[in-house]
Amino acid sequence: MTVRVVLVDDQALVRAGLRGLLDNSDDITVVGEAGNGAEAMRVVRSTKPDVVLMDVQMPVMDGIEATRLLVGDPALTGTRVIVLTTFELDDYIAEALRAGASGFLIKDIEPADLRSAVRVVAAGEALLSPGVTKRLIAQFVAQRQAPADQSKLAPLTGREREVMALAAGGLSNEEIGRKLFMSPSTARTHVHRAMAKLGARDRAQLVFLAYETGLVRPGQ
Repeated sequence: MTVRVVLVDDQALVRAGLRGLLDNSDDITVVGEAGNGAEAMRVVRSTKPDVVLMDVQMPVMDGIEATRLLVGDPALTGTRVIVLTTFELDDYIAEALRAGASGFLIKDIEPADLRSAVRVVAAGEALLSPGVTKRLIAQFVAQRQAPADQSKLAPLTGREREVMALAAGGLSNEEIGRKLFMSPSTARTHVHRAMAKLGARDRAQLVFLAYETGLVRPGQ
């Protein structure tokens, strides 16, 4: 299957560089470009790509607001957003994840890693460094005003809650499998069932829900 990508950055040179890196792959194709968030809305809605590579700081509409609007569009349920940053700035990354991004990348990423990241997110996985993820979500939960409410987790089985908690701790499907004495594919099935029951678009949102509901607590 070919992964269809839209590039969003206010620098044409950056977009050209990204296009050159991605078009070298047989299973990834760039189907559109945009120079700001407002333009991205039009391009993404017309092309319905699998993945959007979204810059943060842009004129007219920034990448955070564009991500929030794209993720909230019912017509774009199959589209996922990877936010691009020049530096690993916690504030930008936290806002991007709150807005519904499936992950983040630093712009000077190696070509092979960029292509791998696009494939990972297109497959529905979250592109998150476990250490950074845990730090950011702890910050997100600490700023939350409402108390934790685990009633949202009612549809889950006990095993699904257990797997969800381990995923929130940054464990991969392979690591979850080893810890719970199950195959990685079984762990993946539990993760996907939890996502489906809770309406989570991807693993990143599942991790947020684990912290938001108090299933996992910062520092646990």
